[in-house]
Amino acid sequence: MTSVKLYRECHEEEFHKALIITFGIVAWLNYHMKNYTECESYMKKVQKINENISCESSSVPEVLGEKGWAFLKFSQNYYERARQSFLKALDLEPDVGEWNAGYAIALYRTEFEDFTYENSSIIKQLRRAIETNPDDDVLKIFLAMQLVKYKIYEEAERLVEKALQRSPDHPHVLRYAGKFYKSKGCVNQGIALLRKALELSPNSRLTHHQLAQCYKRKKIQLLQKGNRHARHLEVQEIRDQIIYHLEMAIRLHSTGFIAAMSDLALHYGEQRDILQAEEMFQKTFETAKKKNDSLHVVHFYYAKFQHYSERSEALAIKHYMECRKMNIDSPEGKRSAHNLRKIAGEHINKNTQVGEAYGILGFIHKEKGENTQAIECYEKALSYGDKDEYLTNLCALRLSK
Repeated sequence: MTSVKLYRECHEEEFHKALIITFGIVAWLNYHMKNYTECESYMKKVQKINENISCESSSVPEVLGEKGWAFLKFSQNYYERARQSFLKALDLEPDVGEWNAGYAIALYRTEFEDFTYENSSIIKQLRRAIETNPDDDVLKIFLAMQLVKYKIYEEAERLVEKALQRSPDHPHVLRYAGKFYKSKGCVNQGIALLRKALELSPNSRLTHHQLAQCYKRKKIQLLQKGNRHARHLEVQEIRDQIIYHLEMAIRLHSTGFIAAMSDLALHYGEQRDILQAEEMFQKTFETAKKKNDSLHVVHFYYAKFQHYSERSEALAIKHYMECRKMNIDSPEGKRSAHNLRKIAGEHINKNTQVGEAYGILGFIHKEKGENTQAIECYEKALSYGDKDEYLTNLCALRLSK
């Protein structure tokens, strides 16, 4: 194998450790091609290397790093495992750029808690990753998007501009730069960058998805300007773009793009294609359950569909609660809590269904572990009439104190 010979010449010290990955991949490929003799041959090579190194192959930094990238690329269900793999690799080799970059990306995709700028683990790790990977312009944009959260706009702008100057034709840089400008509210600039990225990589489902997100932001901006009737045609044109790019993102995703499918169903509902929306939601629920992936996201979008398109507040509440129970710290879980508080607040202010409103607030506090506040809310809910669910929750909370 020429590649093996070249690697030996360049990396003699780490040669055997790196070959664990190479031989392992070749064995895996041969297994799936049903070349079992070849597969066994390479597995024996891996076993022989294991006998000649001082630690278990599962503790070799190169193996840990490769596992991290595999987990990161496979599914968001494995992002946490990717994070742990990169962290273990860094414990062994803290200065390797590849592990620092992988850990930064894994943190970026898994850390949703609120931090101050000073103690943000994501920002610290992104700075470390850029220090060890100075030519990685995607990392610079990731850092910029985090800085915007803390209103550090000047440095964020500089980072994005530098990345675009250095990599003006890099599809990933363009895509993330488009996402950055969308997050700042500069949607036309974001759309222009994403369209350029799409020209360079026309079959990118992620770029289509980001374009849909940009057009969504543009639609919201238009609706916030008022005079909805006068802007109806313009909003409909934008909605058509959203639906087109979501449909393309779904078509280009072989196993089911849950977030795009949920969003598409919601937009079918917006344009009053209720039957098509329901069909897409049911398909999305089935796909999410089959993949065991992002079911909370589907519940959130279905709650919004019931809330705003079908005007079924009871079903909206039910699905917001399901989303919250499944993933309390996710963006969808937090937005579900926000929408539930809004519903409860409106009922309390209007003095309608006040018991149910306090029951909703009790649920939010209970799920967050705020037992004292939850008890107070359930007691208020019961003062407006008995309901088994509230009484059961109240008894359980009192017993846990």
